[in-house]
Amino acid sequence: MDKRVIFAVAGSGKTTYIVNSLTADKRSLIVTYTNSNFDNLTQKITTKYGGAWPENITLMTFFQFLYRFCYKPFLSDRCGARGIIYEPNPIRTLKQTQKAYYLTRTDYFYSNRLSLFLDKAGIIPDIRNRIETYFDEFIIDEVQDISGRDFSFLEQLMEANINMLFVGDFFQHTYNTSLDGNVNKNLFDDPIKYMKRFEDKGVTPDTTTLLNSWRCSRTICDYISTNLGISISSNRIDDTVIQFVSDPVEIGKILCDESIVKLHYQNSAKYGSGHKNWGDTKGEDCYGNVCVMLNKGTMQKYKAGKLSELAPSTRNKLYVAITRARENVYLVSE
Repeated sequence: MDKRVIFAVAGSGKTTYIVNSLTADKRSLIVTYTNSNFDNLTQKITTKYGGAWPENITLMTFFQFLYRFCYKPFLSDRCGARGIIYEPNPIRTLKQTQKAYYLTRTDYFYSNRLSLFLDKAGIIPDIRNRIETYFDEFIIDEVQDISGRDFSFLEQLMEANINMLFVGDFFQHTYNTSLDGNVNKNLFDDPIKYMKRFEDKGVTPDTTTLLNSWRCSRTICDYISTNLGISISSNRIDDTVIQFVSDPVEIGKILCDESIVKLHYQNSAKYGSGHKNWGDTKGEDCYGNVCVMLNKGTMQKYKAGKLSELAPSTRNKLYVAITRARENVYLVSE
């Protein structure tokens, strides 16, 4: 079996690589996390096949996969869950043997407990067999967002006798499919240790195939490597601009320019259209010039020349924001 995990960089063509790997003679199950990447995959797959969806390809979001493919065929009659609620269980003192540990009073699964429920129900061998029966390959995009108990669940699926491809960018880990206590709490502390978790399950790491960005210029890539401490190179040979803007007149022009998206650390909705949060743009590839608004903490690190010392979650979101740009990046104090 060919089992690989490709460690990519922003703008290197992760989704395109997956779509190009699909063929008519393979039954492919593709799982991704964010809605934006689900839509992106849908569009690119449909385009590849002339506007029609191919019958041999199944695309699901991660929680669709857990609920529809893994839970319902085996446990729906026994459990009777009505769906998933995307918030943690507020009661921390329950035992794992209690139904209330996994479901609300109205029978909705807590999203961060569903994979554990499947494990405790003893059906993971059945899930592996179901994947092997209906598909020739199992693909996960945005694998870096599979966390907590969900990553432990995924490790068990890695034992299936089927071709597997996982694609992700360690430093674009900005969301978590699940967080539950201390389970895999330190999973994303060290990229080498993270890589070894795959190796230990017989999955071969690939750190060369998607090493360079097509989206970002070498100017942007050099800035990120130098200032954020995230290694990224460009396939492009042209230069663009990344600069901090402090002149009020210039800032006014940027803010009034509707062609420039404004990216905030959080709370972008209160600024209206044309404003988004850093992390929410992950998977988006449609921006020319980008204005990145630096919040107070990030601004302090910028002034001190210590952006690489930002908390990992903040640094990763800033990396996502800067790498949305195909052209220039303007940094502005929020």
